[in-house]
Amino acid sequence: MNPAHIHILVLDRDASSARLIRDTLSRAGYQVITSSHESDALHLASGELFNLVVKSFDAKRIDALALMEKVRGITPDTQFIFLSDGGTIHTAVEAMRKGAFDYLSKPINATQLLESVRKALDHQALVAEDQQIKARLRRRSEPDIFVGSSSAMRAINKLIQQIASTDVTVLIEGESGTGKEVVARAIHEKSLRSALPFVAVNCAALPENLIESELFGHVRGAFTGAVGDRKGRFQLAHGGTLFLDEIGDLSRTGQGDLLRVLEDGMFRPVGSSKMERANVRLIAATNKDLEFEAMNGGTFREDLYFRLNIVSIRMPPLRDRAEDIASLVASFAAHFCAKHRRRLKKFAPEVVARFQTLRWPGNVRQLRNLVERLVVTVPLSTIQLSDLPASISVSNGAHHEITIRAGMTIAQVEAELIRQTLLKITANREAASRHLGISRRALQYKIVRYGLQNLTQG
Repeated sequence: MNPAHIHILVLDRDASSARLIRDTLSRAGYQVITSSHESDALHLASGELFNLVVKSFDAKRIDALALMEKVRGITPDTQFIFLSDGGTIHTAVEAMRKGAFDYLSKPINATQLLESVRKALDHQALVAEDQQIKARLRRRSEPDIFVGSSSAMRAINKLIQQIASTDVTVLIEGESGTGKEVVARAIHEKSLRSALPFVAVNCAALPENLIESELFGHVRGAFTGAVGDRKGRFQLAHGGTLFLDEIGDLSRTGQGDLLRVLEDGMFRPVGSSKMERANVRLIAATNKDLEFEAMNGGTFREDLYFRLNIVSIRMPPLRDRAEDIASLVASFAAHFCAKHRRRLKKFAPEVVARFQTLRWPGNVRQLRNLVERLVVTVPLSTIQLSDLPASISVSNGAHHEITIRAGMTIAQVEAELIRQTLLKITANREAASRHLGISRRALQYKIVRYGLQNLTQG
């Protein structure tokens, strides 16, 4: 642990005592800020993440414990060491019970203080590691949607690696069921904020008259029914990532509120006179065409769209990453067999081939749910075509259109033509070469060149 990366706040009304503590910690390489008033300390804590607070404790006052609770409300992992020159055993026990890491007596012994600080930071690291373990367990509790070899998913994986360690705002676009929240969580878990909260908000479910309160919180008495202070999503996600799902369904009022936070970096809880700093990494997602809405005076504000769309990730529909289906099916099957305590089941090649021809309007989510259903309901070790639901057990061969997008290169068009011919018309290499008007040898060369070997062999 590099001391230069550790930030410590020293709070002591005695200026000489504060200087002594600061000098002791600074010589050890820590970054130290001192304060003599609780209000200043709270202001500092709301603007900067402190690993540790060293607080002088007056046994006749309760301000120390109250301060600890308020700071923990901002940054739950901040550790506290209390210093006292007149406390009793009862006071020390109460401080520890409330969550202080240690309680030292004045006059301060430098060696003892440094040892207590080291142990407090070690404890904080263990807590962070525990949160990372929980994050890894959560990942294991959901099947992996990133498997496969499609160029679209390779590009998304590369982009996630590039942007994860930054705080850049991200807009994830794509149809429902393509895995937008999974991508948002992947960005968070690879970021420097991974040990802190990931808070997801469904904007479509926010009541318009409560948007401000839901996002920014409120204080007691702010409106009828506000019987106590309540944290908003920005406060709950402090230091971590705030994921705004279905951002296209946020009302115009909510869009205006969000824009002000993005521009100023500050917000005010409803009914409060105090501004708070928004310390979150913002990721938004939508299944709507926000650019069209913004550019054509529709339901989404143009200025907010440009604020959100700093980095854009477009999730491809499953029908456009059909070469990943075999890997997805295998991954989902292994996951759900383990989850439901079934022996490992395989999907017959003709089942996977059929899956590759379907349109999948529900995208990866639909495939995931179908695989889980089949794993649970089919008793045999290999799932056959006859096990599929009637709605997809017959070929939908009418979908023979080829999808070509403006801006593609000639090579990309050729690769897409070959890919969709193999998927939607015939997987047989000889028949496909006849459809394309080239020799089988030329087709085989192009399949290798464009990385299409994972498509079902004919």
